[in-house]
Amino acid sequence: MLEIKKLTKNYGSFTALDNINLTLDTGVYGILGANGAGKSTLLNLVTDNIPRTNGEILFHGKDILSLGADFRKLVGYTPQLQGMYEEFTAGQFMRYIGALKGMKSKPCKEQTHELLSLVRLDKHAHKKLGTFSGGMRQRILLAAAMLDNPRILILDEPTAGLDPEERIRLRNHIAEISKDRIVLLATHVVSDIECIAEKVILMKRGKILHFASPLELMDSIAGKVGEFHGSFEEVNTLKEVYDKGQILRRRTGFVLRVAQEDLPEEFLPVEDITLEDVYLFYAEGRQ
Repeated sequence: MLEIKKLTKNYGSFTALDNINLTLDTGVYGILGANGAGKSTLLNLVTDNIPRTNGEILFHGKDILSLGADFRKLVGYTPQLQGMYEEFTAGQFMRYIGALKGMKSKPCKEQTHELLSLVRLDKHAHKKLGTFSGGMRQRILLAAAMLDNPRILILDEPTAGLDPEERIRLRNHIAEISKDRIVLLATHVVSDIECIAEKVILMKRGKILHFASPLELMDSIAGKVGEFHGSFEEVNTLKEVYDKGQILRRRTGFVLRVAQEDLPEEFLPVEDITLEDVYLFYAEGRQ
């Protein structure tokens, strides 16, 4: 169990994280919010990469600062930026990360083979990372984060820059490995967490707006999502008034979809609410 109590991070007079409280057990937790919401700051505090201003982070009742290296051994981390040694092969990179984690040679070699197979890179073990596509780089980072069987897996924008097929494949990998560990997945791509997150941490300006299941979040805005159907010109003109709306193309024509507290008369309420509607209502809206 990971407990976060009154966690705050200030940079001078700017509060990047404001009095965060969470209790996390096994499963996938999606951290959703716009750029600057505090997602990466939260992850950097949980990984002990930056000092906190106030509050506690407890793992099984003990502060991670007192656990020190013993806690960091339990954490796997995939950073937002893909920094790696281009001349390393995939296998060399895995063994290098294993050495940094203090793993012995034999178990590291065995896990390298298993994890590269899991992320479908076993046939590329001897290829240099400099030749890898963006999707392959994300998968090798995920495999490296999984070395030594971490109890907490932290993923910061793991699908950034990936094409749709690679994004779906990586999401499936994350779902497979989340059965017996805490997975924190920070993203602003709603579809990354809609199917695999058991709970969503919805953040805005350093605060937690909601901590609930995707279904609970969607139910919370029932009756607050609507669509206007019309020509492209009509929809595009109306979007100038409702700038948070989404223009969608359907078989029957164009649609402007909005999520807000009071629906305008020209918008028909819809029942098929999505997590993206939730994101637009809470994180991007004025609520």
